[in-house]
Amino acid sequence: MNEALELEVGHKVLEVGAGSGWHASTIAEIIAPSDVPKDKWGHVYTIEIIPRLANFARENIARAGYSDRVTVICGDGSLGYPDEAPYDRILVTAAAPKIPEPLKEQLKPGGIMVIPVGEVGFYQTLIRIRKMMDGRIIEEDLGGVAFVPLVGKYGHKIGYR
Repeated sequence: MNEALELEVGHKVLEVGAGSGWHASTIAEIIAPSDVPKDKWGHVYTIEIIPRLANFARENIARAGYSDRVTVICGDGSLGYPDEAPYDRILVTAAAPKIPEPLKEQLKPGGIMVIPVGEVGFYQTLIRIRKMMDGRIIEEDLGGVAFVPLVGKYGHKIGYR
């Protein structure tokens, strides 16, 4: 998924679904490597709807040494995180029933989003979205995947706690 995002040093990234914090840390290592001056670093904002997972991610990210490059937010990731938008890249780590409009809006022109889309179950499609400079959205099918469902306002209508 990181390769599909075409990450570069200095990017501002939104990750929807922090989970354990591992993936946000891998992104931080690419966009804000420790051998690059801090003023060139990018930043990862990762949002998690389940409070105990948000805390777990925050603790793991701190232990791994990425707290200065990753911010963990507890909230509804299907809404994105408009406080820091627009983003160069958006990664969604849970399958949405369709691509949430707020995420499209928060993607910077020239940006890329990678998101699994499909029903709850064992098969979804990984989609790479490129937002063109004129605002058009181009979708590319990257193949079949299986993810947990995205929940929240623009997610699947199932329980999560």
